[in-house]
Amino acid sequence: MSGEDRQSQLAREHKERQAQRAEQATKAKRNTFIGAGVAVVVVVGGLVAATTLLGGNDGGKPAAASSPAPSDTAQPTISATPSAPIDPSKVSCTYRKDTSGSPAKKVGMPPRKPNLKLKTMTITTNQGVVVIDLATQQAPCAVNSLAFLARKNFYDNTKCHRLATPENSGVHMLQCGDPQAKADGENPTDGQGSSGYVFDDENLGGIPYAKGTVALAQPADASNQNGSQFWFSLGDENSQLDPAYTPFGTVSKGMDVLEKIAAGGWIVNPEDITGDGGSTAPKLPVIIKDMKLA
Repeated sequence: MSGEDRQSQLAREHKERQAQRAEQATKAKRNTFIGAGVAVVVVVGGLVAATTLLGGNDGGKPAAASSPAPSDTAQPTISATPSAPIDPSKVSCTYRKDTSGSPAKKVGMPPRKPNLKLKTMTITTNQGVVVIDLATQQAPCAVNSLAFLARKNFYDNTKCHRLATPENSGVHMLQCGDPQAKADGENPTDGQGSSGYVFDDENLGGIPYAKGTVALAQPADASNQNGSQFWFSLGDENSQLDPAYTPFGTVSKGMDVLEKIAAGGWIVNPEDITGDGGSTAPKLPVIIKDMKLA
């Protein structure tokens, strides 16, 4: 089967699963919040692929058509370009209670005034350390939220629940930040958890979603509903996504860690009734041990 035929088949199967899950969700009257990182149809290399989650091959192994893995020393193809300094006195962030009913780990609300001096975010995982250069000037409220949650140890011992690849969904990303996620290929609500508050989009179009970009996740077809979840772009094909997800930085160290995780394959979750957000967990368990912004 050609790569194009495989992508077409995945798209058809995905639509069928979506319809079945939607019917199941309606019957069960489940919460519809899904915290997805991407929920659009993109054209990648001439192939049309649905990017709401997910299917994957039967074995959960990357197909032969996957992008070549860069070396361990490979760096992101882009970097956050600082914008002109902004007046701290004029920056005020608004955070609202999340009324969607999604499962939440509530630790309060971030302060309205962000710290505009934050430059890096360091995520220590069981697989290695990832450092992100922050676009604080462009996305001050997003960075402010992340800093607040990090201070509250919100992310400690949480699992990255979603590994999307060109083979299973047409995009290439690792998604984290659901405090309820089990990332075991069995939990039907992976991808729904949040911080109990939401806030508006920032910096849309300011940084392309190329390899190394880190952006916030939010429900499919939603806007201004950011919470605790975020995703790492693992491939330049994501650059073709519509600018609908707040980019807040780029990976400056640890891309090799993310590539190792991606190369490990994924686990298909057939019980994920949401059809998005948590259908394909990474086979290599990814546990955030600590997060710090400085």
